[in-house]
Amino acid sequence: MQIHLHPIAPLCFTFLCTLFLLNVGYVSSDEPQSPAENPFTPKASLLRYWNKEIRSTLPKSQFLLSKVSPMSAVDAATFSKLVAQNALSTQLPAFCSAAKLFCFPDLSPSLEKHDKDANFAVYQNQNFSNYGNDRVGGLDSFKNYSDGENTPLDSFRRYSRNAAGHNDKFANYAPDSNVVDQSFNTYGTGATGGVGEFKRYNEGVNVPNLRFSTYADDGNRRAHSFSSYTGDANSGSETFASYGKNGNGVPSDFSRYGENSNVMGSGFSNYGETANGASDTFKLYGTNGNVPANVFRNYGDGGNSGAESFASYRDQANVGDDSFESYGKKSNAETINFANYGKSFNEGTDKFSGYGQGSQGQQIGFKIYGVNNTFKDYAKKGVSFAKYTNISSETGSMKKVNGSVVNKWVEPGKFFRESMLKKGTVMPMPDIRDKMPKRSFLPRTITSKLPFSTSKISQLKQIFRAADNSSLESIMLNAINECERAPSAGETKRCVGSAEDLIDFATSVLGRNVVVRTTENVKGSKTNVMVGSIRGINGGKITKSVSCHQSLYPYLLYYCHSVPKVRVYEADILDPKNKGKINHGVAICHIDTSAWSPTHGAFLSLGSGPGRIEVCHWIFENDMTWTVADE
Repeated sequence: MQIHLHPIAPLCFTFLCTLFLLNVGYVSSDEPQSPAENPFTPKASLLRYWNKEIRSTLPKSQFLLSKVSPMSAVDAATFSKLVAQNALSTQLPAFCSAAKLFCFPDLSPSLEKHDKDANFAVYQNQNFSNYGNDRVGGLDSFKNYSDGENTPLDSFRRYSRNAAGHNDKFANYAPDSNVVDQSFNTYGTGATGGVGEFKRYNEGVNVPNLRFSTYADDGNRRAHSFSSYTGDANSGSETFASYGKNGNGVPSDFSRYGENSNVMGSGFSNYGETANGASDTFKLYGTNGNVPANVFRNYGDGGNSGAESFASYRDQANVGDDSFESYGKKSNAETINFANYGKSFNEGTDKFSGYGQGSQGQQIGFKIYGVNNTFKDYAKKGVSFAKYTNISSETGSMKKVNGSVVNKWVEPGKFFRESMLKKGTVMPMPDIRDKMPKRSFLPRTITSKLPFSTSKISQLKQIFRAADNSSLESIMLNAINECERAPSAGETKRCVGSAEDLIDFATSVLGRNVVVRTTENVKGSKTNVMVGSIRGINGGKITKSVSCHQSLYPYLLYYCHSVPKVRVYEADILDPKNKGKINHGVAICHIDTSAWSPTHGAFLSLGSGPGRIEVCHWIFENDMTWTVADE
């Protein structure tokens, strides 16, 4: 590989040569330069570009400079060449490390069998193929599996398969993790006797892609309990393929699935299907969910002489799209009860079909069925409905706080009125911390050669080694789809993966006399804060800005869009107890909300509707807004 330097560069060891490079534009004249600084690094390139494109005399944004690729000049040239040759995937780990990207590790299957009783306290980021298979008696305990990992990627293939009289406990599987890609293939399949206990599966995770294939299938008189599956999770997808299928005399209890989750797609199939003498309870599915997309197929279908109960499905959920197909269908002498389905506080789309249809000798009761839904294909005999409720007028989990309607899915302080931006106001601040994996921009010399479109997803999967149906594939598709989405009325948008592209978009909208602003730190998050000294940008007049929000992607990617008719403010943020300054925040107030959805979180939080009120919010950590510089 050759790097072509300016002819005089090899001789530049003196102050005079530094002056020469200043004149030809290799070094920024207003940035400190160390004697060994290479003028061909991505950072040096950006400084030159900034001087060329931006006319503001304000200091350069250290916030933005911190996002620039940390690659050396040699690395930048090497990987740019590999991209051009379509060979980047051959050096992906080195590329991810040098460029500070978000990439998934490569894991090979584990061949460990663990033939003796085991008590694992901590196990992280490993594939686990065989645990407790064919065990007779004894106890296995698994306490913490990939706890709190940023990007856990693992699979647990066989746990207590064909065991006899064996007890096992699984306490925590990857709780509080971020961007999770995990699969659990079989748990207790074909086991006889004993007790299986699974307490917490991926609770409190962010952006999950989870697959749980079989739990206690083909078991014989083995008691199982599953306490919590993905409670408090955010923005992902999960599937549970089979629970207690073909079991004999199996008492099973599933307490909570997807409770308090936000924007989740869930699939649950085959709960107690074709079981004999089962005693199954499912307590909570999708309770308190926000915009869930749930599909539940086959609960107790084909069962014989069992007792099935489902306590609550989608209770207190907010909008969403749900489907429940087949409950106790073609069963024999089953006792089946469904207590509460879809009693939402905000209407979604629900479909329930095949309830007790084709069954014989069943006793079926259904107590509460929620709002504006469809219920079809159910047994005409032996089914009693206690209540079919239209509760669209109920407030559900909405509550009044200081006279305003507050929805639990809209964090206090996330949206507020412009009148709150006054010195001395005490208000809640939401959690403004950035929870995405830390990444850097790529140099434009690389991003310009990388594909970025849904039509090129196969090529992108090859470059970043994303498996079919993996979290990484889903992450890339979601980001690209949002970038390719047609702009809203009055919106100008662009996704940028390099600092140079970011500058180009901001200056194309606002001109060259621009400045970038962001909230200084995260202090005050999730507490009450006091507004201190406040200043309106552009004299507090209506202006326009370019707001940029992170998208999850292997490299740092921002979704930037022009926001007309806004007012932008900078404010000192104080501790309300001692009045000391703890932060310096940037807030933006959208004056025209007429194009917003009526179900936007701002209206759920503040009341009112599109075009009737202005809505303000803070700029969160690592997001930014550009405005014309009012120096």
